[in-house]
Amino acid sequence: MATDYDTPRKVDDDLGEDSLEELKARRADRQTGLYEGDEAELAESFELPGADLSNEELTVRVLPRQADEFTCTRCFLVHHRSQLAISDGNQMICRECAAA
Repeated sequence: MATDYDTPRKVDDDLGEDSLEELKARRADRQTGLYEGDEAELAESFELPGADLSNEELTVRVLPRQADEFTCTRCFLVHHRSQLAISDGNQMICRECAAA
């Protein structure tokens, strides 16, 4: 069926002109439901930068360098062999350091 895009669009009666006060009331109703509960509990759940983390424990599993990896002699990071750019004897340099 062909559609004539030049004809005026139909306007729903529900979307009639609302007053500014009605629109503000609807917006206020939507915003009131955002924070339910105690604001103090909400504030305590956020981690602030520079917070004291001296009593926190961090557990990290460290794996030894694998057979297909190398340690760059410039940045001292372990990379996969596919990142090897320069290899002169004991000097292995990754692509990032070679490009810099």
